[in-house]
Amino acid sequence: MRVVIIGNGVAGITCAMTVRKHDKDASITVLSGETEYFFSRTALMYAYMDKLTRRDLEPYERSEYARQDIKLIKGWMVDCNTQTQQVVLDNGERIPYDKLVYAVGAKPNMFPWDGMDQVKEGKVHFVSMQDLEQCERLTPSTQHAVVIGGGLIGIELVECLRHHGVKVTFLVRESYYWPMALGEEEATFVTAEMRHHGVDVRLTEEMTRVEVDDNGRVKAVHTNKGNVIECQMLGIAAGVRPNIDRLKDFSQPPELGRGIVVNEYLETPQKNVYAAGDCAEIHFPGQERPTTELIWYSAKRQGAHVARNIVGQREVYKPPLFFNSSKFFEIEYTTVGAVQTLPEGSPTIYRKMPGQPISQRIAHDGTKVLGFNMLGSRWDHEVLEDWVLEARSPQYVLENLHKAQYDVEFGRAKLDNMQTTEIPLVR
Repeated sequence: MRVVIIGNGVAGITCAMTVRKHDKDASITVLSGETEYFFSRTALMYAYMDKLTRRDLEPYERSEYARQDIKLIKGWMVDCNTQTQQVVLDNGERIPYDKLVYAVGAKPNMFPWDGMDQVKEGKVHFVSMQDLEQCERLTPSTQHAVVIGGGLIGIELVECLRHHGVKVTFLVRESYYWPMALGEEEATFVTAEMRHHGVDVRLTEEMTRVEVDDNGRVKAVHTNKGNVIECQMLGIAAGVRPNIDRLKDFSQPPELGRGIVVNEYLETPQKNVYAAGDCAEIHFPGQERPTTELIWYSAKRQGAHVARNIVGQREVYKPPLFFNSSKFFEIEYTTVGAVQTLPEGSPTIYRKMPGQPISQRIAHDGTKVLGFNMLGSRWDHEVLEDWVLEARSPQYVLENLHKAQYDVEFGRAKLDNMQTTEIPLVR
């Protein structure tokens, strides 16, 4: 069996490794134009801050691919013939397949801001290895940067720029930081943390126009409040979307919606063609809206699932309970369950450590817990997941919360000191 995987991110490489685990004889080829070797995209910021080398970003020793007999090709796929089952590379080479997996990931969102078409230099994203290289190249000549987009990628870019001594203005168009994920209470002290680190956070303010100098480099940003912010770098971190634009030009593209359309087995309508990770748009029977999971943990899970289906262990993909973790500068963040999808006004138990950026939000429906947002300390997400899946009561969780603490022994948040209130979720 010849398996060709397009994309060497976590979905693609997990797929390759899992196929090899179940099939010692399969021919496995992984194609990527971004890098030759798989790297941890979630660790890009640590390379930008000089805490990790490029090689440190690679989870596997390079010799592991040869040991697993996985062939890596650096190049771009430019077409696919589904009748002859061949993919076409940018150098003209054709690679035959028996099973083809699209794992092409996501790309940054862009919007038609005035003046953007004149920008030749100074606009950056923070998703790919090429984005990292662009940021590093521009940093020495940047005194002031503007970053737009109030999510995790935005705050990571902001932290990196501050690490290098760049003055940063962070434009957040909402009334507080990241309302899609955080309640107003948590967002307030995350914003305070950013300001503590010298970030000029501006709420309810967004870019309306970008201005360039005579060489086409970003010169200033104009905002909806009439402000003009002089800058040499503009970081655009307004979310991501499935990376499917290149596929639209194929002579036989897969079916495309917001992403690559797949069924509950992660199969496309094209025979022997699958999609996994950020690029997959999953259509479940009886579900009104398709599912896209633009998150690292889900991409890894989908890559493994496609591999098992390829080797004959055919089973329906079941989205896991949502989980994510990150940091806002020095504030740890763990979220589990349905907090991000709950409507405003949903009941929550909110616990706050007086005088410190430490909090726990426990979402519930009156009888069982639905999700958690935990900030400022570390938590074992598997314990929190079990409580949601077991439909534990809010009272049970409060009595056993210490069992989920994952802090180092002498840095553990003292739960007895928390102020506890029952408040509705405000977005």
